[in-house]
Amino acid sequence: MIKLKTRFLLPVRIWSTTWLVFSAGAFIVAFFIDPSWSVIIFGGVAVASCLGSAPILLLLVLALPVINHSVKTATSKMTWLLLVQMIACLPYALLYSLVSGGTFLSTVFIQNFLLALSLLYSATAVATVFCRNRLMAYFASASVSRLSATYQSFKYLYFNKTNMHMENEQQTMQEHTPTLTSNKLVIKACITGGLILLMLIPTVFINNLVTERQQRQHEVVEEVSDKWAKAQTITGPYISIPYNETFTTKEGKQGVIKKMVALLPSDLSVSSKLLPQERKRSIYTVLLYQTDVTGNGAFTINVPEDVDAANLIFKEARLCMGVTDFKGIEEKVRVKVNGTSYDLTPGLPTTAIDKTGLSCSIPLTAADIDAPLKFSYNLKIRGSGHLSFVPLSGNTNFTIQSPWPNPSFSGTTLPTQRTVTGSGFEAAWHFHNANLPFNTFLKDFSLDTKNYAFGVSMVQPADQYSKTERSIKYAILFIGLTFSLFFIMEIMQNKPVHPVQYILIGIALVIFFSLLLAISEYVIFDMAYLIASSATVLLISLYAKSHFKKWKVVGIFGLITGLLYTFIFVLIRLEDTALLVGSIGLFVVLALVMYASRGINWYNPSVRQRVPVAE
Repeated sequence: MIKLKTRFLLPVRIWSTTWLVFSAGAFIVAFFIDPSWSVIIFGGVAVASCLGSAPILLLLVLALPVINHSVKTATSKMTWLLLVQMIACLPYALLYSLVSGGTFLSTVFIQNFLLALSLLYSATAVATVFCRNRLMAYFASASVSRLSATYQSFKYLYFNKTNMHMENEQQTMQEHTPTLTSNKLVIKACITGGLILLMLIPTVFINNLVTERQQRQHEVVEEVSDKWAKAQTITGPYISIPYNETFTTKEGKQGVIKKMVALLPSDLSVSSKLLPQERKRSIYTVLLYQTDVTGNGAFTINVPEDVDAANLIFKEARLCMGVTDFKGIEEKVRVKVNGTSYDLTPGLPTTAIDKTGLSCSIPLTAADIDAPLKFSYNLKIRGSGHLSFVPLSGNTNFTIQSPWPNPSFSGTTLPTQRTVTGSGFEAAWHFHNANLPFNTFLKDFSLDTKNYAFGVSMVQPADQYSKTERSIKYAILFIGLTFSLFFIMEIMQNKPVHPVQYILIGIALVIFFSLLLAISEYVIFDMAYLIASSATVLLISLYAKSHFKKWKVVGIFGLITGLLYTFIFVLIRLEDTALLVGSIGLFVVLALVMYASRGINWYNPSVRQRVPVAE
């Protein structure tokens, strides 16, 4: 019965407690994400984890006796048990990362791996704490029996040498003291590492909160844009002409089918003056625009040899212009052709080029073939987000001017010339026949204008949500380096920090991200980062003062933590060189930690090593 309890019931107790803690944690996470599915998710996770963790139970049954008989002290046995549990969690975390998506060693893969490992190891560590008394009793019983056998041997061999026995016992205690202290230090290091992984879990919820707030901003932008006007893409002008094509049926009969041809301008010049408009909606700012587009050019009707000009129905010709959202049209659109003005109305004779747009009838005759048709137009339109043009012409020049200082040029073609200053920007695009895969007479055509559109996007200068999200990606550095600093300080000051204190510090570090997100919605990101980081550093420094009781230590801690937040801020602002600067910075941090801890006697931290100084 005793062997059954020691070799089977104790591993079962640890395994079942881990299973309950993990299932309860899954239920809590599912409840916060979607309460309606929390019970179903809890049941599924409970069954899957019970079946999937069977190898862990077998590992505990085999590992506990080995650890108990191979390791001497009870604290060392606990250390080895925690290490075995960590190793056992690694395959499950790796499997979750592979199944959940993301390429191997990508950012998503690493985040999923750390999240799964922290959840699994946290549940295992909590279960070990619950069973600690039984484990220590189990480990201590073997140690006592071993010590008792050793004592009987010494008593039998050295019964008449009491003094020598006492001296040897005292020497043995002195030799084992550093080992016991070292074991405690290793356990504390393992617990600290587990707490670092544990504190990464709340950052996942903060990241979800950032996504939720960002989606809310997008909803507000979409709502305002729907009432104002959406992103506009302007195409044309071009002329659409029907024509009759004769064909022969299978029975040998002649038939006629009506098709469309499109005539594009031989020359086109367009200029746009883009005026940004900012609208406040709750705490969000929506960026809109108004633009005044003027264009002029000429059509030259050149009929190809494979088309019979007599089959063109000139009396049904229509002048067309593509516009994405009619709500944005502020004034009547008029096009002047050879001195005559024509009013454009909604509707297109064909959707081969544009799905939505304006058109009007234009009187053409066979006499207009090879004759230039000069035109000009003015379009006042508003929109949001993007302004795009489609270069449907033989030779085209586009110019966009705006007082907005933060443009983002989008589309398939970048500007040929551009000037961006603090007072605005000016950009120009030039196209000619060799740039475009079509000529000015299109027959049997179907164009996807997205493949040719270009333009400019109105970009907000500070996207606080993307920067906050980048900050959360460095949470492992925030938490890991801060905990490491506390760990080294408690060793150097010989004043242990309780795991509960580590958890409170970790919560303060996590709340920093929440503060950063909330404050950045009201002020610019840089100011929000300064306020949130200053408050966090001050809070943790004062908490360190209450524990270490020395202002010097607090000053050093505040300085190092402040430099850490400054370093992370620099990484957030950088883009292309962030990896290089971050790697160099971490190397410097590691060098400083190694230099500061060079005098620590890790086997007995209370005894400082004497570091030789070069004379």
